[in-house]
Amino acid sequence: MRCFRGAFNRDVRHSARSRSLRYTLGMAKLVFTSILTLVISVAAADPAAVVWCQEVAFSQSAENRDIDAFRSYLDDDARFVGRSVVRGPDEIVAAWHVFFSEDGPAIKWRPQFVEVLKDGTLALTRGPYRMIVKDPEGNEVEHWGTFNSVWRKHEDGDWRVVFDAGNDAASPPDEATQALLQQENDC
Repeated sequence: MRCFRGAFNRDVRHSARSRSLRYTLGMAKLVFTSILTLVISVAAADPAAVVWCQEVAFSQSAENRDIDAFRSYLDDDARFVGRSVVRGPDEIVAAWHVFFSEDGPAIKWRPQFVEVLKDGTLALTRGPYRMIVKDPEGNEVEHWGTFNSVWRKHEDGDWRVVFDAGNDAASPPDEATQALLQQENDC
């Protein structure tokens, strides 16, 4: 009987260790699969959606008069083209300083179109902007236009504006285009 009991105890101990090992390996497999799924889903994120969100956040930095956030979206070699060409973050921030003062004009824009190159390194955004200024009598006056921005993806995965240009509209855009500025942001 002793031999039988010893063999039984060994089998029970082996079986318990085996179950514990199977459980540990199963949990490790589950954790690994979850992490892999997360990494793949992040890597597979739609680049156009990512750039759209960057453009919205870029506008919100100006809407909130947050000059540091605004600067963070600028590529070190950025160019803003208007009546003249403004080069680099320091010059761009200096040229845009009026939008960051409390009594300055308000500006807001949203992308209507986003196109990303196949290699995923450059993107173009285009859409309406609205600037609200005060006339000499203190009345608010709206100015509408269209912006175009070119974004470059950096090695760290961040997208930054490398070129930006805009032009005034001859008249306010249609209601659907104006509605872009009122949309909820899904970022």
